[in-house]
Amino acid sequence: MEQKGISKAVIKRLPRYYRYLSELLEEGVERISSNELSEKMRVTASQIRQDLNNFGGFGQQGYGYNVKHLYDEIAKILGLDKVHSMIIIGAGNLGQALAKYENFEKRGFKLVGIFDKNEELFGKEIRGIPVQSIEEIPDFLKENEVEIATLTIPKTEVAQIADMLVKNGIRAFWNYAHMDLNLRVPKGVIVENVHLSESLMRLSYNMTSYERDHKK
Repeated sequence: MEQKGISKAVIKRLPRYYRYLSELLEEGVERISSNELSEKMRVTASQIRQDLNNFGGFGQQGYGYNVKHLYDEIAKILGLDKVHSMIIIGAGNLGQALAKYENFEKRGFKLVGIFDKNEELFGKEIRGIPVQSIEEIPDFLKENEVEIATLTIPKTEVAQIADMLVKNGIRAFWNYAHMDLNLRVPKGVIVENVHLSESLMRLSYNMTSYERDHKK
């Protein structure tokens, strides 16, 4: 399956397709046309067909898409047909909230460790996983295969912690810290920066834009 040169916009839409197809499966829907999927997702049918054609199409003329087949194929494209082990660094409010979110495991992301520098948190269990000291991370990574490190720590601590994690084999970061981590990690280390404040700013812009347009 050829996937070279896929635009970021297409990749950004794939999880949405996956989520909507999951909902269709739960509703017992066996097949759906691009027009019907378009109505649910508010993406044009033409755009859906173009997006999926990047990966082979999957549809049949006059039939549409087999929901289960398309769901499984998109899961493979997204790498969700296998389990990804993950640790969380930072057991504050955000870290604990992420650790408690059970749907990650339904998508193939298994939380195996939680770490913090606050001694008062050591031993506290979150969904059966005890919080450990950050100093224990190197030994933990030697004993466990971990792919992803989730960072919910202050910006000032990110560089040092990230360097330590990379040296100990971490090759992917889900970064909630206010720092574009991809600007400082070595080539080959994958980073997904999550800026919650930027999301709120986009929401604020859309609210302001809507209000401005409807005052005219």
